[in-house]
Amino acid sequence: MSPEWLIVGGGIHGVHLAARLIIEVGLQPDRLMIVDPADRLLDRWQSCTEVTGMQFLRSPSVHHLDVHHASLQYYAGKKQIRKTDGFAEPYARPALKLFNDHSYQLIQSLGLDALHKRDRVVSSKPHRSGVMVKLAREGWLEAQNVILAIGASEQPSWPDWAPRGHDRVHHIFDPGFSGWPTAEGEKVTVVGGGISAAQVALRLAERGHQVRLVTRHEFRVHQFDSDPGWLGPRERVDFDRQKQTSRRREIITDARHRGSIPPDVSLALRRALQEKKILWDQQGVKELFSGDEMLGVQFEDGRVMEADRVLLATGFSPVRPGGKFIDQLVDFADLPCAECGFPIVDGGLKWHSRVRVTGPLAELEVGPVSRNIAGARIAGERIVSTVKEQSWKKSVKNSISNVIQGRAGFLRPRTRKTITPTINSD
Repeated sequence: MSPEWLIVGGGIHGVHLAARLIIEVGLQPDRLMIVDPADRLLDRWQSCTEVTGMQFLRSPSVHHLDVHHASLQYYAGKKQIRKTDGFAEPYARPALKLFNDHSYQLIQSLGLDALHKRDRVVSSKPHRSGVMVKLAREGWLEAQNVILAIGASEQPSWPDWAPRGHDRVHHIFDPGFSGWPTAEGEKVTVVGGGISAAQVALRLAERGHQVRLVTRHEFRVHQFDSDPGWLGPRERVDFDRQKQTSRRREIITDARHRGSIPPDVSLALRRALQEKKILWDQQGVKELFSGDEMLGVQFEDGRVMEADRVLLATGFSPVRPGGKFIDQLVDFADLPCAECGFPIVDGGLKWHSRVRVTGPLAELEVGPVSRNIAGARIAGERIVSTVKEQSWKKSVKNSISNVIQGRAGFLRPRTRKTITPTINSD
């Protein structure tokens, strides 16, 4: 049976959209499919957060994957988790373990694991009545509607100077990352100026390694990765008014606190710097030399520092995610894109009558919060709202049609029954 809805991506956005469709739209689970190549849903989310040593989320407790905003807090209360263990101030930010436990409880309660197709979408061809989707292992199938919930987690940003495939140079967000130090007290250079770099540096310092943190800029301290005003209408007035996508892209770039660190992580980092557990260089890296035993990290000021290994915490590439799959989809269906390559969608996040988007692909409509958990919730509200409206209009149309047909049947002249007389032979 072909699914009514097929979600491409089993991460934060894909799981939340699946929950919205089942809980709010009333979609029967057997009419939904989530396609993701990982062994389990939220796999990349868990691996990326675990590698940094994250303890508490940056976002508040109302940002989670269930529908009702208080669901996570209710879950914590039901599990009798102490407030100090489960949440950090300000904004009652949930512990990573609590957030993950709540997310997997949601997955289990809705039976989403059974809807998870462990495969990769390699091609897609939308048409008027549905979307043909090609899976890497199982070939073609047809879905009535598709939601592209593709994140940027498969696109780690590699600096030009960093060699790929080197056994002592790793990006912490590479799938299957295995670049942790193998000996005691290694000299580790961590490159990156944001929260992930700071957390990895602190994690390595706690393990007794000699850590050097290299950033191109001063520490940028912000509680969130963009102003909370973007969650409501306050910051959106000018953005929504803009018709030029180039101007929207400028607003998004300016609004994001890219490479920033929240106050609690900044405090821990500065304490480690004062205690000389971490060394800090505000420098750009010019070149990397590879010796028999050590690496040489040359800064733009000419200095060269030795390192046993280099770990890149330089985030994800800002280019449109999805690679060849999305490129081919754009070409086949002639889908509209802005100068930056990202989709031009309507208010309900439709890119095509049968294709909707969330996450990075929706950011020219949702704004700078589009990639995070809050962005998933905003996208879910928009998509569900238009789906319910569409369903209501269809229901009204069918009702009117039935009434018209019923009246037509009532007014139609009845056919008289012809009685053939019989002759009694007696």
